[in-house]
Amino acid sequence: MSRRKKRFWADEEKREICAQAITPGMSVAQVARRYAVNANLIFKWLKDPRFAPEADASAKEATFLPVEIEADVAVVTDPIDMPMQSSSPLLSASRVDITLSDGRRILIEGPTALTAVVSLVQGLAV
Repeated sequence: MSRRKKRFWADEEKREICAQAITPGMSVAQVARRYAVNANLIFKWLKDPRFAPEADASAKEATFLPVEIEADVAVVTDPIDMPMQSSSPLLSASRVDITLSDGRRILIEGPTALTAVVSLVQGLAV
């Protein structure tokens, strides 16, 4: 039974493969087949700053994005139907979409108290 020898990839080859993998219209799987390398290895190289192509300078800077909160206001005409009110009004949203700086997305659907969303965001910031 013959064993394959471990292949050695020079740093410049890794950079070239990573550059091809992020080319628009190309997939990592296509590049992996072209070079007969496992796609997971290319993904590993892409995470390594020595081999991943330089990103746009604008992508590296953190920026604040505008946030708009739209609250549905219920008008109660009959005081008997009025819910118990606390000292601060309860704001809620039917859909909350949060995109994190690393590209992951959190989507919350259904009635959600905005205080719970604020707590979630504070928990993610830790």
